Amino acid sequence: MSMSLLQVLIGGLMLGAVYALFSSGLTLIWGMMNVVNFAHGDFVMIAMYVAFMVWKLFGGGPFMAMPIAAMLLATLGIIAYFSLVRHVMKGPMLAQILGTFGLALLLRYGMFWTFGANFQSLPENLVGGTYDLWGIRIQASRLLAGTLAIVLTIALHLMLTRTSLGSKMLAVAEDSTAAQLMGIRPDRMQAIAWGLAAGLTGIAGALIATFFYISPTVGETLAIIAFVTVSLGGFGSITGALVAGLLIGVIESLSGYLIGAVYKDIVVYTIFIAVLWFRPQGLMGKN
Repeated sequence: MSMSLLQVLIGGLMLGAVYALFSSGLTLIWGMMNVVNFAHGDFVMIAMYVAFMVWKLFGGGPFMAMPIAAMLLATLGIIAYFSLVRHVMKGPMLAQILGTFGLALLLRYGMFWTFGANFQSLPENLVGGTYDLWGIRIQASRLLAGTLAIVLTIALHLMLTRTSLGSKMLAVAEDSTAAQLMGIRPDRMQAIAWGLAAGLTGIAGALIATFFYISPTVGETLAIIAFVTVSLGGFGSITGALVAGLLIGVIESLSGYLIGAVYKDIVVYTIFIAVLWFRPQGLMGKN
């Protein structure tokens, strides 16, 4: 294997890990409430602008931006749940779709009004330039983003499967009525889920902003990636989102390297459709 190809694979894994991180929040919401959040990509977009403003105002990098973005987005997620989601959940699926899609448009055009339509970016050397490891050149920003994303996605999985809070959230996901009879408040657990999912998008957005373009419309692109990742990995599966995110990142990078960046999305969506044709529940979804 050539060094160039190995470098492309490693870069794809780092990018795919960030995909997995913000997609895990989407799969968490679906797993708990059977609600698809169409504003999920726009949550990431807002976090990217938070990272941009932290750099613009304070000269800070992702380590300063991540906690600020996580707290801001977690608060936004909880507000969105209490002001919108818990009300549309009582209605038909169409109400949930239109409600979260309307939230996405509100956030998107709010950022258009605030920042304009111009693309923004952070300095390439904000995190520390490029590392040369045995002939393989890796951007420090991608290495940081990928490593932290994998750690946080695994931590989310462990939190759901090994802690009391996770057990309560899973109980609500299985049967909210039975959970309520056991003294668990479904409303509180669902609000925590929204806050946690949005907080993860805050961290992912602050990380990906170091090497991705920033604009009010970037949420559309990231939302599609999140939906493909969650569908491919299996709705409701955090480990599935991690595997699918890494896979999509590698496929994107290899496609761009071998046949051209213009065609990488076609390859991803073709494989995605093929997998769902033979396994509609996704790679790690339940039968």
